[in-house]
Amino acid sequence: MSYKIEPIKTHQDPQVCEIIKKVGAEFGAVGEGFGPSDAEVNAMSQHYKNEDASCYLVATIEEKIVGGSGIAAFNGSDEICELRKLFLLAESRGLGLGKKLTEDCLAFAKVQGYKQCYLDTLTNMTSAISLYEKLGFIHLDTPLAGTIHSGCDVWMLKTL
Repeated sequence: MSYKIEPIKTHQDPQVCEIIKKVGAEFGAVGEGFGPSDAEVNAMSQHYKNEDASCYLVATIEEKIVGGSGIAAFNGSDEICELRKLFLLAESRGLGLGKKLTEDCLAFAKVQGYKQCYLDTLTNMTSAISLYEKLGFIHLDTPLAGTIHSGCDVWMLKTL
């Protein structure tokens, strides 16, 4: 099965929003303090732009959007970025898309000059946590100061 990964386009915002909310609900990430409730979810293409040292990548299989992931500055930092909103529909998991999206986001982050990458997630997102560990993220005991996702209970950091 072939897939394509490319930067989000404006016309893809509604489908990406739907995926983020659907997958978030699947894992209990609903309400204040969770990524799917962030205002940016309604128009991801407007919040992730290269000129802002950020990007959101969309994965498609046979022209159908199946998920995405993004990178942006963490709390306005020039040195720490955040891996954001890696969400994949169930039918597209296990194909290596999560790994490819994350690797592409981290490569973008390095080019932008970020030194570290932070993320927060949920304990029940075991496949994602395993992926992050394999890619060199280490667990933190507490979230970085300034995180907006108070509902998350796993925090990780990687040196780029």
